Amino acid sequence: MKVQVTEIEAVSRAALAAHGAGEAAATEVARAVARAEATGNIICGLYYLESYCLQLRSGRVDGQVAPQVSRPRPGAVLSDARFGFAQPAFAAALPDAITAARENGIASLAVAHAHTCTSLGFFTEQIAAAGLIGIGFTNASAIVVPPGGTDPVIGTNPLAMTVPGPDKPLMHFDFSTSAVALGKITMAKAAGESIPLGWAVDAEGQPTTDPAKALQGGLVSAGGYKGWGLGLLVEILAACMTGGVNSLDVKGLKLPDGPPHDLGQFYLLIDPGTYGDHFSARFARLAEAIGAQDGARIPGADRREWKEIDVPDALWALAQSLTTG
Repeated sequence: MKVQVTEIEAVSRAALAAHGAGEAAATEVARAVARAEATGNIICGLYYLESYCLQLRSGRVDGQVAPQVSRPRPGAVLSDARFGFAQPAFAAALPDAITAARENGIASLAVAHAHTCTSLGFFTEQIAAAGLIGIGFTNASAIVVPPGGTDPVIGTNPLAMTVPGPDKPLMHFDFSTSAVALGKITMAKAAGESIPLGWAVDAEGQPTTDPAKALQGGLVSAGGYKGWGLGLLVEILAACMTGGVNSLDVKGLKLPDGPPHDLGQFYLLIDPGTYGDHFSARFARLAEAIGAQDGARIPGADRREWKEIDVPDALWALAQSLTTG
C-alpha cells in the first residue's frame, strides 16, 4: 500500500495521543516516525509505533511529562526527559544548545532519563539545519558481546553525524557500532530467514546464522575490536556523561512493560566557522576527490527522501487500529 508521509505522521500522532501521549510528545514522536519512513529507515519508523503505544499504556514511558532544561555550564545544556520520550526532551533543549554553540564555538547537549530515541540522525540533522555540525551518541539494551566473550555488555550503541551545507547536508551518516542493527535480527526471525555469518554469536559465543540463536546470544561489533572500542566510546558519553543507565541495566527496548528505559543521548554542536573560514574549502577538496571516483560517495550526500511510502498492508492496518486506543 502506498501511503503519504504526511498521513503516516498524522496516523502516528493520533495513535500516540489515543494511548496517552500529550500534544508535545505525540507531535515530536510522530514527526520522528514519519521522518524515518521518508528516509528509508524503516526500523525506526512505523515498525516502532505499536511498542510506543503499548509502553505509553503500561506506563513504561510517560507521555505527559514536561522535560526540565538547564544550562550547568556556558557550553553545556542538559534536558532531563523525566522518563518521557527523547524527542520532546531534545526539542525543548535545542534552542538553548544552538545558542550555546554559537556563543562558545562548540556546545554539548545531554538528554538524560529518556525513552529510546530510535534514529539519532533525526536529531543531528536538526542541529545541521541550524548551520552547525551535529554529532550524536546513544546506548541501548545490552545485546553486543565483547570480542572473545559470551555475555552481552553494551547495546548497538549508534552514533550519527550531519555536516551542514548551504541548502542540504553535505554529509549525513547514522549507524550502529554493532555489525548490524538489532531490528534486522528480529525482522529476520519474524520472516523465518537466516542471517549472514559475522552478524552475531550464539549463547556459547560461536558464530551463527540462526536469528533465534543470535537473540539468545548476542551481536558482534562492526570491524571487531575497532567497532567494540567505538561502542564503548558511545557508552561512556551516553551513559556516564548523562547519568542515564548503562546498557546492562535496561531491558529490551520494545518490551511492553517494565521499568522506564532511562537512557541517555549525548550531542555535540560545533560551529564550522569557529577557527576561521576554511571549512567550506577543505570540505570541497574532500568532496571533489571522492566524487572523481566512479561508485564512491560521501555518506548521505545524495540521500533520497520519499513523500509516498510503500507500507506493508498489515503494518498500516495495525497503525490505523492504534488510533482508536
